[in-house]
Amino acid sequence: MKRRDSLKALSLTSFGLAVNPVEAAVPAPPDPKPLKIPGGRQKFEAERDAKLMAEKFFTPHELQTVTVLSDIIIPADEHSGSASQAGVPAFIEFMMKDQPRNQTPMRGGIKWLDNTCVKRYGKPFVQCTKAQQIELVDQIAYPSKVKPELSQGASFFSMMRNMTASGFYTSQMGIKDIGYVGNVPNQWDGVPADVLKQYGLAYEERELKQDK
Repeated sequence: MKRRDSLKALSLTSFGLAVNPVEAAVPAPPDPKPLKIPGGRQKFEAERDAKLMAEKFFTPHELQTVTVLSDIIIPADEHSGSASQAGVPAFIEFMMKDQPRNQTPMRGGIKWLDNTCVKRYGKPFVQCTKAQQIELVDQIAYPSKVKPELSQGASFFSMMRNMTASGFYTSQMGIKDIGYVGNVPNQWDGVPADVLKQYGLAYEERELKQDK
């Protein structure tokens, strides 16, 4: 093809692209979901929460390890479900992004757990039998009794135990389990009657009217 013919073809192609409805072939971006601002939170806090929730920290294997380990720490019993049923793995995933300083100890701890299990049992922690998992956990769960060579595992387990307890007992399931409601933003019914009676106090009539 001569140069003149090439230029002619190129011009026609470019013209065709210009007039074709190219935009119609590109799907429109999805409408952004409206931001939900829970009670007691400000907009900038809700925006940050949404951003962190959209990110991923754990690999599927790491998340599985966290799930198995958290359920060993708080298993289901006759009063409530297990840590994973209360959403603890998702809580720990969020905390890794909210407090990045914990990422290296967490990831390193999971790696330590797997390496130790491979040396002992020939497979990663989540693939070990329940008896093998408990055997190792028993050796790192009590810091004052841990052998020096297992100190890294003990530090990791202490972090996992703290995060599991924090996640479980701040969940609806955990709060119901211990029967504690705590403070609720923008809701306060005043000092309980039994406490007022204990100290010989009572609300004045004008204070009661102000609340109505």
